[in-house]
Amino acid sequence: MKYIVVLGDGMADRDIPKLGNKTVLDVAKKPNIDGLKGILGMARTVPNELKPGSDVANLAVMGYNPLECYTGRSPLEAVSIGIKMNDTDVAIRCNLVTLSDESDSKSRTMLDYSAGEISTEEARQLIEAVEKELGDNEFKFYPGISYRHCLIWDNGKTGIELTPPHDISDRVIGEYLPKDTKILSLMEKSYNILKDHPVNLKRKAAGKNPANSIWLWGEGTKPNVDNFEKKNGLKGAVISAVDLIKGIGLSAGMESIDVDGATGTVDTNYEGKLEAAKKTLLTDGNDFVYIHLEGPDECGHHGDIEGKVLAVERIDEKVVGPLCKALRDANEDFAMLIMPDHPTPIETKTHSSDPVPFKIYRSNNETDVAKAYTEKNAKESGIFIEDGYTLLAKFINNEL
Repeated sequence: MKYIVVLGDGMADRDIPKLGNKTVLDVAKKPNIDGLKGILGMARTVPNELKPGSDVANLAVMGYNPLECYTGRSPLEAVSIGIKMNDTDVAIRCNLVTLSDESDSKSRTMLDYSAGEISTEEARQLIEAVEKELGDNEFKFYPGISYRHCLIWDNGKTGIELTPPHDISDRVIGEYLPKDTKILSLMEKSYNILKDHPVNLKRKAAGKNPANSIWLWGEGTKPNVDNFEKKNGLKGAVISAVDLIKGIGLSAGMESIDVDGATGTVDTNYEGKLEAAKKTLLTDGNDFVYIHLEGPDECGHHGDIEGKVLAVERIDEKVVGPLCKALRDANEDFAMLIMPDHPTPIETKTHSSDPVPFKIYRSNNETDVAKAYTEKNAKESGIFIEDGYTLLAKFINNEL
């Protein structure tokens, strides 16, 4: 038996007036997912005590209790980048963002938390410039992928109030700036380093958003995640374009499979992720694969209804349908869990703690009827998993 989690990041939503008070899952054409004769239900992936970040929610979907093992987002990303953290180190996520250009830093607006989804090569040059000017024995900047990077703070502090930039899109940043003077100073100094950097001058000339500042958030210490294979009895792999997800997998002793052209957007290399999933399950001997698809979340953050619908439809057409066919053609019994980590509602452009819908399909134990995968149908099933981190074990052990 092979086990697959298809994670459509931020895929769930609330009723959208422009869609006739329907959700993205209601209107998206997804015949492959809807046609699976499986079990629908709802799960709470974000405990009430924690904020609805992709870090917390994906830990829960992977079967880890965030209240016990979560130490912060950035340490998981640091693992993916290959950073060796000391016990006294604090890792902090370092976004490259686009701010408006008022002279008073507190009056600037968060125009784009991803700086136009800047390319990894452009971003590397900018982070290297920041490291050259601001890096020292206490602070060291490491380049990551696209707009997502990492700061390591030697003997740093945790518990600082730091706001995710995607939570304040189109807002004036003054009230969201960090109170810690060292962190605030790094952010403010970065603006002067980056605003006229050659990379940004070229971007502005091309009509693109300049990555004119860093934004620091998501601090934490070394991650504390149990080995996935020892915990579940399955040899597993993760497929993702996002450092956070790679970091969770690597921290859990799983294989992290890189796919050329995997971008974390609606235009990611779906075919490449599909081929990687087929290879890891049918050729390389893995029993479990976690296929993470970021497109719906990115579109949700941008308030892009059409893009979010398209992202869901591409997951259905380019991943779920052909993967099911490949496993059937190989006469391989399989179980598939389809779900988001959290909602990213179009109306708010940020993550929500609302429970999420899931669908479980077993090729050797189909249900009598195929029901469309929507929030409404999942709620009407009457199945609700309050502690969302327990869902994976129920999925693996055939307890639903």
